[in-house]
Amino acid sequence: MSARLLKKFLKEQELQQQQHHVEDEEEEEEEAAESPDSENRPAINPFDLLNDDDVDQEDEPEIADEMVLGKDHKQELSVMKSMTGAISTSNQKSKKKKKKKCKAGLTSITNKVEEPLDDTLDALSLDANSSRHKLGPTKTKPETSKLCAGFVKQCAPPALQLDPKCLNPENELRRIFGSKVVKSFEKSNQDSSSRQVRGGRRGAHHTRKTILVSPSEHWPRWDGSLSMEFLETKDGYHHFRYVHSSYYDQAQSAFEAAKAIQDLNGIASILLYQPYHLDSLITMADYFKFVGEHQMSADAIAKSLYALECAWHPTFTPLQANCQLKINHETNKPMFTTLFTHMKNLDRRGCHRSALEVCKLLLSLDLDDPMGAMFCVDYFALRAEVYAWLEWFSEDYKSDNSLWLFPNFSYSLAICRFYLECEEPSKDDDTSATKSSSADLMKQALMLHPSVLKKLVAKVPLKDQAWTNILKHAFFQSEKTGSASLDHLINIYVERSYIIWRLPDLQKLLRNSALQVIETLEHSSSDAKDWACVRKEAFSSENNEYGHLLVSDFSDTVPTLPPENLQNFMVDPRMREAEQNGGQIANPLDGGPAPRDVANRNALAVLFESMLPWVNYGGGGDEGGNEENQVDGHEQGDD
Repeated sequence: MSARLLKKFLKEQELQQQQHHVEDEEEEEEEAAESPDSENRPAINPFDLLNDDDVDQEDEPEIADEMVLGKDHKQELSVMKSMTGAISTSNQKSKKKKKKKCKAGLTSITNKVEEPLDDTLDALSLDANSSRHKLGPTKTKPETSKLCAGFVKQCAPPALQLDPKCLNPENELRRIFGSKVVKSFEKSNQDSSSRQVRGGRRGAHHTRKTILVSPSEHWPRWDGSLSMEFLETKDGYHHFRYVHSSYYDQAQSAFEAAKAIQDLNGIASILLYQPYHLDSLITMADYFKFVGEHQMSADAIAKSLYALECAWHPTFTPLQANCQLKINHETNKPMFTTLFTHMKNLDRRGCHRSALEVCKLLLSLDLDDPMGAMFCVDYFALRAEVYAWLEWFSEDYKSDNSLWLFPNFSYSLAICRFYLECEEPSKDDDTSATKSSSADLMKQALMLHPSVLKKLVAKVPLKDQAWTNILKHAFFQSEKTGSASLDHLINIYVERSYIIWRLPDLQKLLRNSALQVIETLEHSSSDAKDWACVRKEAFSSENNEYGHLLVSDFSDTVPTLPPENLQNFMVDPRMREAEQNGGQIANPLDGGPAPRDVANRNALAVLFESMLPWVNYGGGGDEGGNEENQVDGHEQGDD
């Protein structure tokens, strides 16, 4: 179409549009002049019939909608003919009336439902300010308190539900140090890691995106040697189990053979052919940690987590805290070992929020808590400064509200309340009335677990003269509680959380509370007996129920010497029963390792192997003397 024809066509459209508007205005003036009560169909507003009869409320809007649709359809035809997007003024008026009538209809409906809705809200004691994060209990009627509690439990998500953003430590590092610093650090690590790649193909391949760890580009391709199978659904939890392929079972047999003879070089060679063999990666991670290569140790643990996550079942959703991986299945044990080690690595890097999420994952995977994550979750919550969550967790977890009896929660909840009071100094009277103060909670913790104070003073250490005077009191002199389980938990708490008590504000809170306890006992000595009864009732077992948890596993210090038992280095002691009298593996020479031959072996592997104190190359002790005699004998024979 030429430009002239286009201009001519547009002018014709404008003329038609003007004529159309003039005709509409004339028709409206004629209708108004004839009669205001005209029964013409377009002038009738169908929404006026909504308030006439409540029974016909469902049919009349349908008729009204059909009328409006018919009118709109006519207008669309006229618009298509004139090729304009103009909307008639009568349609705009009808739409405005429609909105007003709809609002009126909604208000009439809500007024009718208002009374039963208010009754329901009153019965549940819900108000506009209530939320699942509000920790203070609301004042409810006695007959509706149980109903309210059940309603909140059904609506609130579980306390162990995970945040995938917090699982990534890079996000936390960016928040602490800034994105520029983290990017430069990652770039330097990538350059160093690329130099460490020796041998193998360097072909480009895409690594799978995971939520537990961020896979590196130089890692091998996932070989699919692990998988996961669904077992059952029980009590609202989906139970799963890892499954090994035949190729993985061969590598596992080779690992067991190398472990039986304490051959670390043989375990390292397994990773050349099976780069994602879990037990080999865990063993090498322990070895690298022992020799001081913490980055290589963390890399081995990250590879294990990457392999474990790649094997997840499509319906395995651990972020929702509704899946179970019971540790009694042998194939599930590496998952707990790697997660626990990964949690400690994150804590060592200063990523306490990410460590808290991993700790929550450990708790959710097995409600029996085989790794003792319950005794460090409070520490990570305090270091991550999520005080409100910690209070909510202590009240929501397992719905028995008994976590405060444990020594770690007894003291951590007092610290949590102290920081919440500092953050929100002005609170409502009803909230402050339902929550105990930090001073009361700390006094309660000291009355329940007095032996913690003496161990904290020695571990922190607290060298002020005031602490010496406090410890002279008979109530704080004893270090034993009479319960092996409680003594073990106190040792774990002191080893894990002693660093928190180096803050002056917390030391002041602890000192003032201890002085108040002494003052209370001077007036009434029966309080000590009452708390002793509570302590004995809570920890009544004579045996150590938590003996499988090692205190060293909750420590920040890295051991510089290997364990006395050689199997403790090759196998995680938490993953098997403690062997008090000897080991299963017979050592060939009176409990000592057999001498090894260095001929035709890799020099670098021999160098790393020689760092292990139990490796013997036949150069010392009686064996060395025998070799010297043999050499002398040869020399004498030659002479």
